Amino acid sequence: MTFDNVIEGHSWDDITRQIAEKTPEEVREALSPGMMDSGGTDIDRFISLVSPAADEALEEIAQRAQLITEQRFGRIVGLYAPMYLSNSCTNSCLYCSFNASNQIDRETLSVEQAVSEARHLHDEGFRHILLVSGEDLKAVNLNYLKEVVSSLRPLFDSISIEIYPMETDQYRELAQSGVDGLIIYQETYNKDLYAQVHEAGKKTDYRWRIETPERGGAAGFRRIGLGSLLGLDDWRTEAVYLAMHARHLMRKYWRSQVTISFPRLRPAVGGYEPPCPVSDRDLVHMLTALRVFLPDAGILLSTRESKEFRDNMIPLGVTSMSAGSCTQVGGYTGNSATAGQFEIADHRTPEEVAETIKNIGYEPVWKDWDAAFIR
Repeated sequence: MTFDNVIEGHSWDDITRQIAEKTPEEVREALSPGMMDSGGTDIDRFISLVSPAADEALEEIAQRAQLITEQRFGRIVGLYAPMYLSNSCTNSCLYCSFNASNQIDRETLSVEQAVSEARHLHDEGFRHILLVSGEDLKAVNLNYLKEVVSSLRPLFDSISIEIYPMETDQYRELAQSGVDGLIIYQETYNKDLYAQVHEAGKKTDYRWRIETPERGGAAGFRRIGLGSLLGLDDWRTEAVYLAMHARHLMRKYWRSQVTISFPRLRPAVGGYEPPCPVSDRDLVHMLTALRVFLPDAGILLSTRESKEFRDNMIPLGVTSMSAGSCTQVGGYTGNSATAGQFEIADHRTPEEVAETIKNIGYEPVWKDWDAAFIR
């Protein structure tokens, strides 16, 4: 059974109604020691934790999140960098600069250019890289990706991808080339809204996209990353679907670590305005509630967020952060005039981010994985 089958029995409106009807008493029960000791398996408990009734309990949820994070992960923060291979895209997503309808210069790195960009990141200290591209199978096909990954493998201990959804066999080929992680955002779990904001291209297929993490799990990726694009719809209902999706994957592909990202919509070409803005307090609530419900999930926070917000979130559940990010194709080596996918908010250098992590009392980790572990 795939996750799309699982959520057939859950309507968006019904979940939203359940969230609104939760009471302070149900929140206190969800946070009671007995419930905490039983582990985060009850979705009804999570609905209580993200409900408006839990707003007054946010400080307690945050304290639980901090305690759980230190118990499970220690005081460490992994560092990674995204690298954009191409901004060519055949989809029309209203919120994205890479929307095929937007009149921007399109560019795809050659393998040699990709190595040059990657070497820049390697020289800054990164050993974990995330390869990103628009969804254009002609610009970024499987053979191109395998050649890029094979060329970068000597420089990086961990290579993840955030590209278009692929078949399981294609993912297996990438895994054999050296890819160990997959990030794929559902954008929104609301099927009606999903159809509205994805106007054209393969991405209009909701089911194809929502089953992508499972194809990645079947292919044997070590890490599988999920996320909702925050600002498209109500964050509380998105959080419930996200929690259910993560739990489903953890049970089905227990050999893989599930990670969760929190991409808040940022200004981009096209001028799309988020219909449901998510405040800093809302994001803290969502992140810490997910940490309490999913104690073993990795939690990523990107440079979409300001340095002040990111620094404050380090003790509350974050396990990995991007640093020194550039969302332009070829942007690290200064050889690009193309538009970035979105504007970043934290402009510190990787060294500055690492120093801040140390000053907060945590250890920045540039490498947390080696392929030799599984030989």
